[in-house]
Amino acid sequence: MMEKIFLESVQKRMRAYKKLGEDAMAQLSDGELYYRPNEYSNSVAQVVQHLSGNMRSRWTHFLTEDGEKPWRNRDSEFEEHEGNRDSLLQQWESGWQVFLDTLDNLKEEDLVKIIHIRTEPMAVADAILRQLTHYPYHIGQIIYLAKVIRGESWESLSIAKGKSEEYNRKMKEG
Repeated sequence: MMEKIFLESVQKRMRAYKKLGEDAMAQLSDGELYYRPNEYSNSVAQVVQHLSGNMRSRWTHFLTEDGEKPWRNRDSEFEEHEGNRDSLLQQWESGWQVFLDTLDNLKEEDLVKIIHIRTEPMAVADAILRQLTHYPYHIGQIIYLAKVIRGESWESLSIAKGKSEEYNRKMKEG
């Protein structure tokens, strides 16, 4: 029973984080997706490239192959690539598709199976938790960059500053 609740909760939470990333990117122009505050920072596009590469590597043949595939070139995910919004969002979707399809097809009994990531053995439940911290970390970066870029024109994705009481009142009113 707890395993089922865990899987359903992870599926729900990860879809919510996906939407947050999409809503943040929707507020940016094509050029702003490639903006880097300095040479040590990543653009939204680079974060998307990394997330997509990680998801496709980790979750392709998740239960039967090491999560670090030989075809993945992690370092190139952080390089500047020519592209546009459509190609970037296609990468985003392809990574999420692999991840969510795999997650949706896991069974309760899979949670205790041992898989490998970079040869490190771990339980499937641990691998899921690892990604449940990794992906929101990067989506937070996307949101923060979008907020910096948009400045005053940023539209809050959660409770706007100074609006907590109003939000709580609306929640109570149902």
